[in-house]
Amino acid sequence: MDGRTQLPAIKWMKKTYKVDYPVTITEAGPVKIIADNKNKALIESIKYRVGISVNKHGSKHIALVAHYDCAGNPVVKEKQLKQLKKAVKQIKKWNLPVDEVVGLWIGKNWKVKKIKI
Repeated sequence: MDGRTQLPAIKWMKKTYKVDYPVTITEAGPVKIIADNKNKALIESIKYRVGISVNKHGSKHIALVAHYDCAGNPVVKEKQLKQLKKAVKQIKKWNLPVDEVVGLWIGKNWKVKKIKI
């Protein structure tokens, strides 16, 4: 959701996956929402929007982004990274027809780092 992260994430997706127009689905604190798996209505909303991206727009890669100074999930980096890894595993269980689901960390310098899951 944070606009500071969108351009770095889009540039990373374009360069890494050679796509012209990455689809963005924004939510405040998505790694917490998906990792906690408590707000079923919100998770279903996210799933629905990701489904449109995959099934209608042909997206083949999903990148879930956690970042420095997140207002929607104001916890320390280490906790966010644990949530990110758990959330990526949850998304993989959605069994979407994609090539890859990755977790990205955008740090204080707004540089993107792919996180090993």
